[in-house]
Amino acid sequence: MSSQLNVDTIVDKAGSGGSNIKIANTSVTVSEGGAATTTTVQGLCKVWYVGDMSGGAALSATDSFGTSSFTDVTTGIHKPNFTNNFRANKAYGFAGAHGHNTDVTDLVYSQHCHNNNDFVTGSCEIVSSFAGASNQGIFDYAYVTNQFVGDLA
Repeated sequence: MSSQLNVDTIVDKAGSGGSNIKIANTSVTVSEGGAATTTTVQGLCKVWYVGDMSGGAALSATDSFGTSSFTDVTTGIHKPNFTNNFRANKAYGFAGAHGHNTDVTDLVYSQHCHNNNDFVTGSCEIVSSFAGASNQGIFDYAYVTNQFVGDLA
Protein backbone atom coordinates (compact mmCIF):
# COMPACT_ATOMS: atom_id res chain seq x y z
CA MET A 1 0.00 0.00 0.00
CA SER A 2 1.39 3.41 -0.90
CA SER A 3 1.00 6.53 1.18
CA GLN A 4 1.20 10.24 0.51
CA LEU A 5 2.29 13.10 2.74
CA ASN A 6 0.87 16.57 2.00
CA VAL A 7 2.49 19.46 3.87
CA ASP A 8 3.32 23.10 3.24
CA THR A 9 6.53 23.32 5.29
CA ILE A 10 8.93 20.90 6.95
CA VAL A 11 10.87 22.26 9.94
CA ASP A 12 13.20 20.79 12.56
CA LYS A 13 11.89 19.52 15.92
CA ALA A 14 12.57 22.87 17.60
CA GLY A 15 10.47 24.66 14.98
CA SER A 16 13.31 27.06 14.19
CA GLY A 17 13.39 26.68 10.46
CA GLY A 18 14.79 24.32 7.86
CA SER A 19 15.44 20.66 8.21
CA ASN A 20 18.02 18.22 6.88
CA ILE A 21 16.35 15.98 4.34
CA LYS A 22 18.12 12.93 2.97
CA ILE A 23 17.22 11.65 -0.47
CA ALA A 24 18.02 8.05 -1.34
CA ASN A 25 20.04 7.22 -4.46
CA THR A 26 16.92 5.58 -5.85
CA SER A 27 14.70 8.68 -5.53
CA VAL A 28 13.03 9.66 -8.78
CA THR A 29 12.02 13.10 -10.02
CA VAL A 30 9.02 13.28 -12.34
CA SER A 31 9.00 15.87 -15.16
CA GLU A 32 6.53 18.75 -15.16
CA GLY A 33 4.34 16.95 -17.69
CA GLY A 34 4.71 13.62 -15.91
CA ALA A 35 5.96 11.77 -18.99
CA ALA A 36 9.65 11.50 -18.04
CA THR A 37 11.56 10.62 -14.88
CA THR A 38 15.18 10.90 -13.79
CA THR A 39 17.12 9.70 -10.78
CA THR A 40 17.34 12.78 -8.54
CA VAL A 41 20.81 12.21 -7.04
CA GLN A 42 22.47 11.35 -10.37
CA GLY A 43 21.03 14.46 -12.01
CA LEU A 44 22.56 16.94 -9.56
CA CYS A 45 25.61 19.07 -10.30
CA LYS A 46 28.33 17.83 -7.91
CA VAL A 47 30.97 20.54 -8.48
CA TRP A 48 30.84 24.03 -9.97
CA TYR A 49 32.92 27.16 -9.78
CA VAL A 50 33.46 30.61 -11.23
CA GLY A 51 36.89 32.18 -11.01
CA ASP A 52 39.78 34.21 -12.39
CA MET A 53 43.05 32.74 -13.69
CA SER A 54 44.58 36.02 -14.89
CA GLY A 55 46.60 36.69 -11.72
CA GLY A 56 49.29 34.15 -12.67
CA ALA A 57 48.69 32.00 -9.58
CA ALA A 58 46.05 29.36 -8.90
CA LEU A 59 42.52 30.13 -10.04
CA SER A 60 40.90 32.61 -7.68
CA ALA A 61 37.32 31.41 -7.17
CA THR A 62 34.64 34.07 -6.80
CA ASP A 63 32.13 31.34 -5.96
CA SER A 64 32.29 27.54 -5.85
CA PHE A 65 30.69 24.33 -4.65
CA GLY A 66 32.36 20.96 -4.18
CA THR A 67 35.98 22.18 -4.46
CA SER A 68 38.58 22.22 -1.70
CA SER A 69 41.24 24.20 -3.61
CA PHE A 70 42.65 25.00 -7.04
CA THR A 71 46.13 24.26 -8.37
CA ASP A 72 47.91 26.37 -10.98
CA VAL A 73 49.57 23.77 -13.22
CA THR A 74 50.99 26.17 -15.81
CA THR A 75 49.73 28.93 -18.11
CA GLY A 76 46.17 28.16 -19.14
CA ILE A 77 45.93 24.94 -17.13
CA HIS A 78 44.28 24.79 -13.73
CA LYS A 79 43.16 21.90 -11.55
CA PRO A 80 40.12 21.99 -9.30
CA ASN A 81 40.54 19.63 -6.35
CA PHE A 82 37.18 18.09 -5.51
CA THR A 83 35.80 17.97 -1.97
CA ASN A 84 34.37 14.51 -2.69
CA ASN A 85 35.85 11.99 -5.11
CA PHE A 86 33.99 10.77 -8.16
CA ARG A 87 33.76 7.02 -8.78
CA ALA A 88 36.94 5.15 -9.72
CA ASN A 89 35.77 4.52 -13.28
CA LYS A 90 36.00 8.26 -14.05
CA ALA A 91 32.22 8.39 -14.21
CA TYR A 92 31.92 12.14 -14.55
CA GLY A 93 31.86 14.80 -17.19
CA PHE A 94 32.21 18.55 -17.26
CA ALA A 95 31.22 21.56 -19.26
CA GLY A 96 32.53 25.06 -18.99
CA ALA A 97 33.30 28.40 -20.51
CA HIS A 98 35.95 31.07 -20.33
CA GLY A 99 36.32 34.64 -21.52
CA HIS A 100 39.27 36.27 -23.22
CA ASN A 101 40.78 39.43 -21.71
CA THR A 102 41.26 41.23 -25.01
CA ASP A 103 39.10 42.22 -27.95
CA VAL A 104 39.81 39.24 -30.21
CA THR A 105 37.53 37.97 -32.97
CA ASP A 106 37.20 34.76 -34.99
CA LEU A 107 38.17 32.59 -32.05
CA VAL A 108 36.93 29.20 -30.96
CA TYR A 109 37.23 28.80 -27.20
CA SER A 110 37.73 25.35 -25.72
CA GLN A 111 38.12 23.74 -22.33
CA HIS A 112 39.18 20.13 -22.15
CA CYS A 113 40.84 17.67 -19.82
CA HIS A 114 44.63 17.92 -20.16
CA ASN A 115 45.09 14.18 -20.79
CA ASN A 116 43.63 10.90 -19.63
CA ASN A 117 46.17 10.54 -16.79
CA ASP A 118 45.02 13.86 -15.30
CA PHE A 119 41.35 12.85 -15.38
CA VAL A 120 41.16 11.20 -11.94
CA THR A 121 38.57 10.74 -9.20
CA GLY A 122 39.64 13.71 -7.05
CA SER A 123 40.61 16.33 -9.65
CA CYS A 124 40.95 17.07 -13.34
CA GLU A 125 43.48 19.33 -15.07
CA ILE A 126 41.54 21.72 -17.30
CA VAL A 127 43.14 23.38 -20.35
CA SER A 128 41.67 26.73 -21.44
CA SER A 129 42.59 27.43 -25.05
CA PHE A 130 41.57 29.43 -28.11
CA ALA A 131 42.07 29.11 -31.84
CA GLY A 132 41.48 31.70 -34.53
CA ALA A 133 42.27 32.47 -38.13
CA SER A 134 45.58 34.14 -37.29
CA ASN A 135 46.45 33.05 -33.75
CA GLN A 136 45.93 30.32 -31.17
CA GLY A 137 47.13 29.34 -27.75
CA ILE A 138 46.56 28.50 -24.13
CA PHE A 139 45.80 31.45 -21.89
CA ASP A 140 45.10 32.41 -18.25
CA TYR A 141 41.57 33.78 -18.61
CA ALA A 142 39.97 36.39 -16.38
CA TYR A 143 36.67 34.46 -16.41
CA VAL A 144 36.51 30.66 -16.04
CA THR A 145 33.51 28.55 -15.07
CA ASN A 146 32.99 24.78 -14.98
CA GLN A 147 30.30 22.38 -13.83
CA PHE A 148 30.89 18.68 -13.11
CA VAL A 149 28.24 15.96 -13.04
CA GLY A 150 28.49 12.23 -12.38
CA ASP A 151 28.53 9.58 -9.71
CA LEU A 152 30.36 10.30 -6.47
CA ALA A 153 32.36 7.51 -4.80
